[in-house]
Amino acid sequence: MAPMIDRREFLRALAAASTVVAASKFDFAQGTGRGLRVNANRLRESLEGLSVFGRPEGGSFADGVSRSGFSDAAVAGRNYVMQLMRSFGLGPRIDAAGNIFGSTAGSDPALKPILFGSHIDSVLSGGNFDGDVGSMSAVEVLHTLKERGVTTRHPLQMVIWTDEENTFAGSGAAAGLLSAADLKRINNGISTADGIRKLGGDPTRLADARLVAGAIRCYLELHIEQGGVLDKANVPIGVVEGIVSIDRYEVEIHGFANHAGTTPMKERRNALLAAAKLIEAVQNVVMQEPGRQVGTVGRLEVFPNAPNVVPGTVKHSIELRDLSAEKIAVLGQDIRKLAQDIAKETGTEIVMEKVEQHAPAVADPAMQKKIEEAASRLELKTIRLPSGAGHDAQMMAKVGPMGMIFVPSVDGISHSPKELTHWQDCANGANVLLQTILLIDGEA
Repeated sequence: MAPMIDRREFLRALAAASTVVAASKFDFAQGTGRGLRVNANRLRESLEGLSVFGRPEGGSFADGVSRSGFSDAAVAGRNYVMQLMRSFGLGPRIDAAGNIFGSTAGSDPALKPILFGSHIDSVLSGGNFDGDVGSMSAVEVLHTLKERGVTTRHPLQMVIWTDEENTFAGSGAAAGLLSAADLKRINNGISTADGIRKLGGDPTRLADARLVAGAIRCYLELHIEQGGVLDKANVPIGVVEGIVSIDRYEVEIHGFANHAGTTPMKERRNALLAAAKLIEAVQNVVMQEPGRQVGTVGRLEVFPNAPNVVPGTVKHSIELRDLSAEKIAVLGQDIRKLAQDIAKETGTEIVMEKVEQHAPAVADPAMQKKIEEAASRLELKTIRLPSGAGHDAQMMAKVGPMGMIFVPSVDGISHSPKELTHWQDCANGANVLLQTILLIDGEA
C-alpha cells in the first residue's frame, strides 16, 4: 500500500518545484542556456536551398553560385530568405538601403538591440558559404529561440546586408558612409542607386537606414575564414581580432621604348625590368618583417606590350594589408625608398602614389572574450586571428562594439566554386553565435 502524502507537504514541494522551474527559465533568458543548440539539419537545408539561386544551369551545389548584389538571382535568393523568416513568424523588413531585417522584442525595453547577420550576395563564380553561413545562421538562431520559447532581455535583430561584395551599400548606408558618388557607381551593368531600388529600397531616403553610433548593444557576424589558418591548425573557431588596414598604391615606371633588336642591353631603359625588380622588392620587404602582413602586386600593364619593343612604360598596383596601419605605412616607405634605388639602377623614373587607405576595424576586446567563452561552453577550441578580407563588420564597428566568429575554409579556398566549409563547422559557428548572444544578453 502506498504511503499517505501530507497535503501541506505536497503543496510546499509543488511551490518549490515551481520556483525552480521559474528560476531556470529566468536564468535561461539571462543567457545561461548552455544546453541550447541550433537545428544543424535545418541550417544545412537552408544553405542548400539558398544555393539554387544563381547556380549554373544544370549544375549542382558543388558548382558554386553567381549571385551579384543586384542580380535577379539575388532578388530570388532574398525572397527565399524572407520566406524562411515568415515560416516561423518573423516578419521581414526592408530598409531604405535594401537591407533585410528581422526583429524580436526583448523583455527590457530600456536595452539596446543585439544585431547580427551577414550577406548573401556573391562574387561571379563564387561559392555557397561566403556570407551565406552567417546569414542563414542568423535566421536559424532566431528560429531556434522562437521554437524554444526563449525571450531575451535585449531586443534581437538579424540582418542580411545589401551588396557586400561590390559596394558595401547596405552596411555602408547603415554606418552613414554611402556617398552620392557611390550611388552612381556601375557594377555588373547596374548603378548602386538602381540596384537598391530593385531590392525594394529607396536611395533618396538613405538617412532612414542609418544607425547612429551607440544605437546597438553590439554587432556580431559569423563568417567563413576565407583563408587556411583554422583548417591547417585543425581549430574549429576563430576569434577575429580585427579587419586589416589596407594601403593601395599606383606605380608608374617610365623608361624608353626602343627597338628590341638594335638597342644594346647596356643602353636600355627597360621599364619592365624595373617593374620586375620592384615586384621582388615588395615581396622581400613584406616577408622580412615578422607578422601576418601581406603585400601583393596584382595588376600589371605594359606599354607598348609588343614582343619586339623594349617596354617604355609600366603601370602596376601595390597593396599592403595588416591589422596595424602603422606597420604597413612603414613598409610602404621602405618600398618607396627601394623604388628610387631601382630607378637609378635601371635608368628609369618610378612614381609611387598612395591612392587608397582603409583604416583597420578592431574587434571589441569584450566581444572577443564573449566569443571565446561561448566556444568554451561548447567545448570548441579557439584561436585569435585577423581578417585579411573586408566584411560588413568593419562598417558596423563605427556604430557599436563589433565581434566576428570565423569557421574553417577547407584548404583556405574562397571566392571559388571549390569553396567548402564542412557542415559540422557551419553548425559549430551557428552555436557559438547563439551562445555569444545569450552571454551578452545575460550581462548584469
